[in-house]
Amino acid sequence: MAKLVEAITSRDVDFAKWYTDICRVADLVDYGNIKGSMIIRPYGYAIWENIQNYLDKEFKKLGHENVQMPMFIPESLLNVEKDHIEGFAPEVAWVTMGGNAPLEERMCVRPTSETLFCEHYKKIIKSYRDLPKLYNQWCTIVRWEKTTRPFLRSREILWQEGHTMHRTEEEAREETQRMFKVYEDFQRNILALPVICGRKTEKEKFAGAEETYTIEAMMYDGIALQNGTSHYFGQNFAKAFNIEFLDSDNTLKTPYQTSWGVTTRMIGGIIMTHGDDNGLVLPPKIAPIKVIFIPIGNDNKVVECIHKLGEKIKSDITYKIDNSEKSPGFKFAESEAKGIPIRVEVGPRDLEENKVTLVRRDTLEKVKVTIEEAPAKIEKLLEEIQNNLYNKAKERRDSMIYSAKTYEEFKNIAQTKAGFIKINWCGETICEEKIKEETGLKSRCIIMEEQAQGNCIICGKKALHKIYFGKQY
Repeated sequence: MAKLVEAITSRDVDFAKWYTDICRVADLVDYGNIKGSMIIRPYGYAIWENIQNYLDKEFKKLGHENVQMPMFIPESLLNVEKDHIEGFAPEVAWVTMGGNAPLEERMCVRPTSETLFCEHYKKIIKSYRDLPKLYNQWCTIVRWEKTTRPFLRSREILWQEGHTMHRTEEEAREETQRMFKVYEDFQRNILALPVICGRKTEKEKFAGAEETYTIEAMMYDGIALQNGTSHYFGQNFAKAFNIEFLDSDNTLKTPYQTSWGVTTRMIGGIIMTHGDDNGLVLPPKIAPIKVIFIPIGNDNKVVECIHKLGEKIKSDITYKIDNSEKSPGFKFAESEAKGIPIRVEVGPRDLEENKVTLVRRDTLEKVKVTIEEAPAKIEKLLEEIQNNLYNKAKERRDSMIYSAKTYEEFKNIAQTKAGFIKINWCGETICEEKIKEETGLKSRCIIMEEQAQGNCIICGKKALHKIYFGKQY
């Protein structure tokens, strides 16, 4: 048991090392041959499958259809929307050879697919009857990141990207907010992440978008992780690609567009929000294995009891029976490292007492219940664990949110404390850039539900917004 725990650096000693230790010990990833690439191991991929399955159902409920776009984008196509390519240029990977022959035009490996969708929409949208187009794609993208870390920043990224076209501005804006809400609900209610939601500044919005809405999660160390975005493009891309449709009044009009996406980065968010020095801690609603049964000894009656218990728990509660030849202590440590929400220990003595031991992963608390009570207790504990993880993360997040009324107070907090700082801001990029240059903190999001009162703490002009600043991964 001690061997696995010793393999994990304490998060309070070296958080970055702790994170990579968790990824390794929990068997989530391995490193690929190319720097910055990762192999997502079966257990890590099972978490992504659960994320994908849940979101895919939600998308389809709202009328979205899945499509698959090409991996390669010709340079001329990428250059159609100037602001867009400028935003991605430093991270684009280029293909210049096809076999042994140089290509007539180099192609990039898609960093995102706005241009591909627009080219396709231009071909298929002719009439108002063709709208809306609600498409989504599950795929990989490539961004040549300089600094990489498993799940958080890798050069090949698993994600989904929704791209929709609408007849009116109102419809497109509604779609932007609707999908933003889907992400928010998913991360709060399924991943147990107490995310902060708001609008990006002009400086930080997605290249080519009119507005970007962001899901910001605060990690255990107080650093922000952008965990999803929803963009309102207006007609920017549609006009650049000359996409038009014949409306019911027999006039040609330009449609309105949205885009929204999340990635495997959310798995990193789960690790850094809920994990501890024993390993991964998974919210039950996203855990591939919710319950692990560990028999103590080789007693056939114990194994029989476990199988009967497994048959009695609800069908949507996934479980595993660890019949391996490892020692019980090693099995306990392994289940904790993998973050399995509930461990059920059953031995001959337990059977004599007609009881089993349930161990919560979030608190490591042990409770003995009768065999008959176990199925209902497991169901109740899973719900309690889900809620406890959210509440615990929210309490920590709230303890690291500060308000600064002056720039001096802002700088003092930035130098001495980790977390987010809320301020009054005039909305000018020059003030935003000054904060970044002098403190290293970037704007996280404009708070949409809170009105600014007073003056900007940087320049003293009338404040237009309340905004969060913080460090980011």
